[in-house]
Amino acid sequence: MGYISGTDRGQTSLLPARIEDYVAADAAVRVIDAFVDGLDVAQLGFRRAVEASTGRPPYDPRDLLKLYIYGYFNEVRSSRRL
Repeated sequence: MGYISGTDRGQTSLLPARIEDYVAADAAVRVIDAFVDGLDVAQLGFRRAVEASTGRPPYDPRDLLKLYIYGYFNEVRSSRRL
């Protein structure tokens, strides 16, 4: 059992278009994405870095960290606004 995940970002379909078409090549979110993907979250002390084999799968801690960093850089402090 793995993490909860969305659809593939590279998947093409009629609507909507690929997410890559909406994000500029030099956007800060690409840097955040690459940086967090390069981290070893288990070594950093994230509790759920290794998914459990039972129960509902949790969200990937890397995705949540990306969201937190994005909100920090854009001065979004509310979890509801994120």
